[in-house]
Amino acid sequence: MVGKYPVITLCGSTRFKDEFIEAQKRLTLEGNIVISVGMFGHSGDDEVWDGMDEGTVSQTKEMLDDMHKRKIDMADSIYVINVGGYIGDSTRSEIEYAGVHGKEVRYLEEC
Repeated sequence: MVGKYPVITLCGSTRFKDEFIEAQKRLTLEGNIVISVGMFGHSGDDEVWDGMDEGTVSQTKEMLDDMHKRKIDMADSIYVINVGGYIGDSTRSEIEYAGVHGKEVRYLEEC
């Protein structure tokens, strides 16, 4: 909590950009501080990878995954954007990380 506001980190595949934006707005209006992804690498931010060699892409993806775990550290809970029940490997890792660190895990769609 920051003041009276719970902090929630959004997790899920960045292919669900519209759902991320919708959840961020809704959760914010419900009185939460929402931490989201920095970019949508699977739905529109492809230019980020332009000109990067394979090694740099790999290092950058590793850095982004680590940064997202730090965002989970800052939160009280995570909110999983699991459209159609989809949960990829990175998101599954974030869910496990959140659980190990005592964070509540909530889902857009029931599992």
